[in-house]
Amino acid sequence: MELDGRTAVVTGAASGIGLALTERFLDEGMSVVMADIEQPALERETGRIAGAGGAVVPVVCDVSDPDQVAGLRDAALTAHGAVHLLCNNAGVANGQVNHKTKPATWQWMVGVNVLGVAYGVSAFVPLMLEQGEGHVVNTASEAGLTSSPVLGPYHATKYAVVGLSESLAMEFEGTPVNVSCLCPELVDTSIFESTRNAPEALGLPPPASVPIEQMAALMGTVAMPPADVSADVAYAVRAERFWILTHQSTLGRINERNRRLEQGRNPVFGHGA
Repeated sequence: MELDGRTAVVTGAASGIGLALTERFLDEGMSVVMADIEQPALERETGRIAGAGGAVVPVVCDVSDPDQVAGLRDAALTAHGAVHLLCNNAGVANGQVNHKTKPATWQWMVGVNVLGVAYGVSAFVPLMLEQGEGHVVNTASEAGLTSSPVLGPYHATKYAVVGLSESLAMEFEGTPVNVSCLCPELVDTSIFESTRNAPEALGLPPPASVPIEQMAALMGTVAMPPADVSADVAYAVRAERFWILTHQSTLGRINERNRRLEQGRNPVFGHGA
């Protein structure tokens, strides 16, 4: 798909991968509708980008609310008349032992990470099919392909996004709409500070500031700059590629998981033995 002159909608666009996607698409000649629940950050970034001549439209949107996602679609159509590329990118994370995770936390994470993607598909894909062109990029994670302790709800939601994306790709075979599934490993973002946007009723503590270098050392990987991820996404959209993996090490973890599965062995964290 050609990007120049087209319109993209990006959720979670005020920071991290979403902001990098926005800036990359603008560099490619696209107009971008930036959606985010964090209004101050959204206003700051859209003001900065528009001040530099970028064609952006801000929309405050909670993707866990289907009415707000429908409103995002309507705002994009009002501004540009069509949407060619949808990036269901908004996501949250919270680390907690599984059996101690509160039901409200589960509902929050499923609402954003899974239903936010589903609502985006329901709102935008019919438009793409009708106009005869479109591409959907769903942000999952390496955590949707392999698992680790303490992140059970995050893994559950990201596995769901991978499954949904694969199903969509099968359904769209032979149509003018394509799907990509972005499965980044560690990226230099604020995903581990997601509780800043959690509903107050959850009573989650303020996010701790954890240096990305510390996270990289813990996970045994390299924290990729968001701009590099956005370049991978732009390439995948042009090439109509489904899988977008940011780290070669992801394949090693997947292969080890599958090997243990084939052998009937129990799951382990890391590559195992």
